[in-house]
Amino acid sequence: HEVFTRLNQTFITPLDPEDIHSLASHMDDVLDAMEEAVHRIVAYKIVTIPKPVVEVGHILENCAVVLQKAFAALSDDKPLLEHAIEINRLEDQADHLIRAAVAELFETEKDPITLIKLKEIYEYLELATDYCEDVADALQNVIVKNG
Repeated sequence: HEVFTRLNQTFITPLDPEDIHSLASHMDDVLDAMEEAVHRIVAYKIVTIPKPVVEVGHILENCAVVLQKAFAALSDDKPLLEHAIEINRLEDQADHLIRAAVAELFETEKDPITLIKLKEIYEYLELATDYCEDVADALQNVIVKNG
């Protein structure tokens, strides 16, 4: 919300205000999805965190590092493209991991309530990685627009 307030108070920005709004909105989506996953882990009293949740958590951490580097490289097209490609690779990795985890969950989990809880957590983690890809796409759009 602070980004939007400052954006409305600033007349001259290095980027188009619409682009800043888009980037901030997509980043907020990432944080919201991550927060929802964590909220469910706590609310559902998941004591033992499944390995795929930890692995996707590491992927999200890597996405955050790459996005930070991408923002730092906004003035240079080539590294930004490399960062966007890396985000896409990480998102694909998370998709495969989550699909396999959900398939295994349906094969091995006998308690339907636990199955539902874990599936929801996986879905929010996947959504978070999808939103990371949206941020990378928005960054690429900024470069194309201002390039």
